[in-house]
Amino acid sequence: MSKHPESSAVFSVSQLNDRARQLLEVSFAQVRVEGEISGLSRPSSGHWYFTLKDDQAQVRCAMFRSRTAQLKFQPSNGDMIELRARVSLYAPRGDYQLIVDSMKPAGEGALLQAYEALKKKLLTEGLFDASRKRPLPAIKRIAVITSPSGAAIHDILTVLRRRDPGLEVDIYPTLVQGKAAAPGIIAALQRANRDQRADVIILGRGGGSLEDLWCFNDEGVARAIAASHLPVVSAIGHEVDTTIADLVADLRAPTPSAAAELLSSDRSQLRQRLVNLAQRLWNNQQRRLSDYRQQLNQWQQRLRSPQQALRDRYQQLDQLEMRLQRSWQWQQQQRQQRLQTQSQALQHCHPQRAIAQQQQQLQDWQQRLQRAIDTQLQQRQEKLAHQAHVLNTLSPLQVLTRGYSITQSEGGEVLQDANQVAVGQRVVSRLQQGRLVCDVVEIEGETGA
Repeated sequence: MSKHPESSAVFSVSQLNDRARQLLEVSFAQVRVEGEISGLSRPSSGHWYFTLKDDQAQVRCAMFRSRTAQLKFQPSNGDMIELRARVSLYAPRGDYQLIVDSMKPAGEGALLQAYEALKKKLLTEGLFDASRKRPLPAIKRIAVITSPSGAAIHDILTVLRRRDPGLEVDIYPTLVQGKAAAPGIIAALQRANRDQRADVIILGRGGGSLEDLWCFNDEGVARAIAASHLPVVSAIGHEVDTTIADLVADLRAPTPSAAAELLSSDRSQLRQRLVNLAQRLWNNQQRRLSDYRQQLNQWQQRLRSPQQALRDRYQQLDQLEMRLQRSWQWQQQQRQQRLQTQSQALQHCHPQRAIAQQQQQLQDWQQRLQRAIDTQLQQRQEKLAHQAHVLNTLSPLQVLTRGYSITQSEGGEVLQDANQVAVGQRVVSRLQQGRLVCDVVEIEGETGA
């Protein structure tokens, strides 16, 4: 028996994790999971990490910043949520995880299950079959079943008034939201059929959430539409909203305004054909988009994108950041404990008395030092005054007070010998008061004493 080509291959751990991640991402490209949030972490990077669990199991989840920024609510630990994700594997740790694309509070899941169950049941009974849907007759009068105060009746009447003012309209007011809405809609359908005044019925209301439109997913409403003798045109919500009533009705209009447009024109068959063509085009586009997505997924498996590596690095960085925070917090706790212990020890060995003694001793030394400084300063001042007196006594300037003078050359040199100058040279004689500038006219030599 031949072995599988990979059965004898030896993988590195990185190769094995990469192969496992590829298999998971291809096999579970898009899953919807419901559970309780636990261990939610929001690092500064903007990415979120948490565990999704139920009473028997749990799975790690990562939601990156580009996705978290699109959420319209802030989840917290303990919240029940429904998320849309793809299954992947965090290769550095070998952890199986979910990469979350979107999330919403749980609760719509039960409604969606009930919707799908009723849809399957009525589909089996043939209430959605195209063969039982009746073509629209020539229309002269329209019965409108909707809320009298909602936007739908305003839109319908505005379009009919603009396109075909001759059409007559009967309004059957009813609630279109809440628990009492379904019985009211059923009664209005039955009344319109008993009256036999109109040629067609428009059942409409504006858009809303799944809970807001839930009365149009009621089984009783669906069966009342199927039992109607008059053709029923559903005009519920927006184009993206599809209810059971839309599927049972003879014709579905995307909006209340579109229903009025379809019924107010003599070219209703052409418009119906356009609606069918648009639906076929939409279906074809969806199929082609699905094919393109599968082809793109295959190409992505062949072409290794750096996005996954970046996400792995993001997670590594976030893990390191969280470890650093935990380490810092632990160190802070240790420092605080040591500080508390040392503070308690310091309280038992308070140095207040020794400090007081040292302060007294320091004050004594300061006083002694000040007295010594004062004594030294006085002695130095007295010595300075004496030396100044002696210096003044020996100063050559003091001699000038007794009538003597000091003669200097123009360069400032003190003359002691007449031969130091020549006739005609200028000299300066300094007196006690002022100076004399003189020109030498004669030099007499002085004989030695």
